[in-house]
Amino acid sequence: MSKSSIQPATVTRVLPNSIAEEIGFEPGDRLVSINGQQPRDLIDYQFLCADEALELTVLDTVGQLHRIDIEKDYDEDLGLEFESALFDGLIQCNNRCPFCFIDQQPPGKRQTLYLKDDDYRLSFLYGSYLTLTNLSPPEWQRIAQMRLSPLYVSVHATEPEVRSRLLKNERAGQLLEQLKWFRANRLQIHAQVVVCPGINDGVHLERTLRDLARFHRGETPAVASVAVVPVGLTRFRPAADELMPVSPAKAQEVISQVQALQAEFSQRFGSVFAWLADEWFLIARQPLPPESHYEDYPQIGNGVGSIRQFLRQFEDCAEVLLPAPRRPTRRLTWVVGNAVEKAFEPIVARLNQVEGLTVDLAAIASEYWGQTITVTGLLTGKDILTALSSRDLGDGLLLPTLMLKQGDQKLPDDSYFLDDMSVAELERQLGCKILLVDDIPTLINACLQTEQPTSLKTIGLTQS
Repeated sequence: MSKSSIQPATVTRVLPNSIAEEIGFEPGDRLVSINGQQPRDLIDYQFLCADEALELTVLDTVGQLHRIDIEKDYDEDLGLEFESALFDGLIQCNNRCPFCFIDQQPPGKRQTLYLKDDDYRLSFLYGSYLTLTNLSPPEWQRIAQMRLSPLYVSVHATEPEVRSRLLKNERAGQLLEQLKWFRANRLQIHAQVVVCPGINDGVHLERTLRDLARFHRGETPAVASVAVVPVGLTRFRPAADELMPVSPAKAQEVISQVQALQAEFSQRFGSVFAWLADEWFLIARQPLPPESHYEDYPQIGNGVGSIRQFLRQFEDCAEVLLPAPRRPTRRLTWVVGNAVEKAFEPIVARLNQVEGLTVDLAAIASEYWGQTITVTGLLTGKDILTALSSRDLGDGLLLPTLMLKQGDQKLPDDSYFLDDMSVAELERQLGCKILLVDDIPTLINACLQTEQPTSLKTIGLTQS
């Protein structure tokens, strides 16, 4: 990226009781430079702000330039939050994967839904996955110099011809050499393999997992963990693509194949190393592994162990928050994807033990995406409206916020579904109050109509 492409970082929030508040920063101010250097992104900002003496160049909301000198403790945070983590723009994907969810959406929706992120900085900061196919030599050098590790890499296959076929990019075949670079620089990745039946399954999947296991050695293994994920398809994908959905029989086959390798890896490494995403067990209609299987949940962001963790956290929260004192009769409907219907039955049963409380589970498939088995995060407003418009929803609808996505200039807040329907519009059409649920404490407290803790930490519980 050239310096000309770097834009001043727009402040969106000034944290209370922070250095920035004391100085007089306001939302809308723009940070131009720190000690004479323009930060490219949040990584640069954090690195440059670690010094004890700072000279900031700032444009205020009316365009006036200020130079501000600050003395502070080393590593003390200024207390600023920004419009974006990237001040020089997003590094976008240069692949044409047929299973890319971005390309499996209908046209005409909000712009942010069509951005193809393949940016190593977002991978480092937030755990998003990248392919390593679009990095220039200076970017590789920056990763090594700034020790940007771990990164999260979409591998899919280690055989050059198979990975190039999947990504529709000849540069994709360089993966094994790139893994050697990570090993030589003592940097790590977490890998994911999206299994596409007939392309990278069977012997190709075994080859991929064994190749990745070669890099799981030493004090700092280059490949720390692998998630094996089933391909997700929608009715909007190109008609001529070569993809097939994962059937229950295929899910059972992959589970058996990977579990045999897990047993081998556990003996060699003392770790499962390669984990199956929860969807495999849901599709195959098999029970989830026990909690101990997931070790320290290294692939929780990929849906590996998320249901088991949710069940465990619910039990912990229920011990603190349930049973509640007797309350007036209250009936609620809890919306989830039908993929988790069986897994969540114990939670519903426990909630319904509370005197005066009834929770009905509405487990919905997505007609919008054309899926018979749907995870909760992919449900749209139209799906919920279609499924529930003629149903008595009781005193309120419990709606997990993971269905809602960040908006853009067209849709400026995060209260919209993937189909652009707003929560307010869904509430109006259903004629039922919607209660947004962020986590387990907010779920329980929404059921009990009590003051909601802000997080699991509020009640003395932490997430893994």
